[in-house]
Amino acid sequence: MIRKIILGVLLYTAVISFSNRQAKPPASFGPAPNENQMRCQKREYYVSSETTLPIADFPEAGISNGIITAKIYLPDPEKGYYRSTRFDWSGAVYSLNYKGHDFYGSWFDRIDPEVINWVHKGQEIVSGPCSALFGPVDEFQTPLGYNEAKPGGKFIKLGVGVLKRDAGNYNRFQPYDVINSGKWSVRKNKSSVEFTQELSDPDLGYAYIYKKVVRLEKGRPEMIIQHSLKNTGQKPIQSDVYNHNFIVLDRQAPGPDFTISVPYNIKTNRPPDKNLAEVRDNQVVYLKTLSGEDEVAVPIQGFTDNISDTEVIIENKKVGAGVKITGDRPLIRNLLWSVRSVLAVEPYIEIDIEPGSEFTWKNKLEYYTIPVDQSHY
Repeated sequence: MIRKIILGVLLYTAVISFSNRQAKPPASFGPAPNENQMRCQKREYYVSSETTLPIADFPEAGISNGIITAKIYLPDPEKGYYRSTRFDWSGAVYSLNYKGHDFYGSWFDRIDPEVINWVHKGQEIVSGPCSALFGPVDEFQTPLGYNEAKPGGKFIKLGVGVLKRDAGNYNRFQPYDVINSGKWSVRKNKSSVEFTQELSDPDLGYAYIYKKVVRLEKGRPEMIIQHSLKNTGQKPIQSDVYNHNFIVLDRQAPGPDFTISVPYNIKTNRPPDKNLAEVRDNQVVYLKTLSGEDEVAVPIQGFTDNISDTEVIIENKKVGAGVKITGDRPLIRNLLWSVRSVLAVEPYIEIDIEPGSEFTWKNKLEYYTIPVDQSHY
């Protein structure tokens, strides 16, 4: 018993309840006993279910334009909520409120260091640490220098840092040791936060300056996420990048009350389960409210190089709210993913930056209300 306590000591515990939390993410706590499965953070954490840690334990910033209010976790290699190796560390919007509607929040019940990506465990949705984020978060898919590195060698995950390779193939859902997270700086004003990461590794030949600005537009219910990536190294930077757009709209389960629309007729090489959803022209339509272990994942194809095809509209007629998402770069891929607690549309773009060059891209999210379907009342 003593040995078990020493190896698995829980310094803190945290609980998440979908029924009573208000767009609050889970807290993290104490060192986990399995080091190999907790390498995704410099200080290892996982979540249990007994008490609640205050959200203020993690560095954050609140912004508002008088119409929208948002809360954002800040990158910090020692104290930050997210120190994992899948998603970009900046711009983790864990709460956004417009006219009483909450658009983001935790989609999982707890975090387990032994989980890769996420799983169903009994009645719970359990996330691994590397996937435990929320809101419109970015991921750069390509690990720079991974294939060239030997086991134990170094590679780079953009927006995260220099990581340590293992003996297997790269797995974005798997944690890796963070060797160097670079230099992060944050500038905040009333309605925006600017993040900058500067990273250089002469051994690998890669270096960059990455900036992201999360801004609430003056006088409008809009959030702009502006990115720039400057290649200051010796090698080209090539990767796909996408925004995961974890939508948790008023805690509504994906179902027939939602509509997901794009400006083109959808084609897909992997139709959804015919009992759960279907593609109708330019929409993905849910046939039932997702519950239990239901999952709908649909590759959204049929788009062109036109920037107008980046548009996706997500509305819920039961609560009377929606969001329109647009980008300013051509799509190379688009995907819908959803389980009972979250709906996500993931637009991918391509980046290819020669040394000395800079690439910019932007996502705009417009929040609005629609008439409520009175048949629900």
